Amino acid sequence: MTDVPAPIATTRIISVSIPASDQERAKQYYCDLLGFDLLIDEQLWPGARLIEVGLPGSEVVLSLLDRDGEIPIGVRMAVPDADAAHRVIKAHDPSVRDEVLRLDFAPPMFEFTDPDGNVLVYLQEV
Repeated sequence: MTDVPAPIATTRIISVSIPASDQERAKQYYCDLLGFDLLIDEQLWPGARLIEVGLPGSEVVLSLLDRDGEIPIGVRMAVPDADAAHRVIKAHDPSVRDEVLRLDFAPPMFEFTDPDGNVLVYLQEV
């Protein structure tokens, strides 16, 4: 074990990704049939279209992502300090990427996997 403090102060689930073979068809299904509201439909960069749908009153959104796209399919969660959370995860799992990702249009974040290989992403609260 390690001397780095745990557990991490995870504050909320932000989104759950659903892999889509056809994002437009998925958007129509969730919005037109299931009654979700379209929250975001943006091309972040080539090969990275972000579609998020949600229900009134729910803080958790569904991200309808291209199953073969550049945005990782996974569960996104919030933490007060992405760098501190990264240090804790890295101390327990050396395979975690070396650095927190910093983009101009998003809060600091990093990706890791649970023991079963499920992708998890921590984003710093803004």
